[in-house]
Amino acid sequence: MRFMAIDYGEKRVGLASTDESGSFALPRTVLDNDATLLLKVIRFKEENKIDKIILGESKNYLGEDNLIQKKILEFKTELEQKGAEVLMHPEILTTMEARQIQGQTDMTDASAAALILKSFLETMYNKDL
Repeated sequence: MRFMAIDYGEKRVGLASTDESGSFALPRTVLDNDATLLLKVIRFKEENKIDKIILGESKNYLGEDNLIQKKILEFKTELEQKGAEVLMHPEILTTMEARQIQGQTDMTDASAAALILKSFLETMYNKDL
């Protein structure tokens, strides 16, 4: 099963996906958050034969929605209307963590998406044990 993850931001959106075995999270691309975003994400999903999308859920340390969470949920609905299966997965400060690991690069948001996907995979595989 192949997964992809989305780190949704107001300006940029990072995408990551697993390898064919569904075991490793790989940063893939960063897209501008503009009117073409939905089309580009669906195209990426189809071209890479993605089975499920993991969308980062933006909460603070108290578990309350961050301001961007409303837009994330709207984007989730748009993806589902295009036939995508979307699962939410908590993410806190993944962009900051990606910067700490690699510094600020053009792929920072994709690396943040890979961190979301890695966390999801770890959670999923730990539940299967």
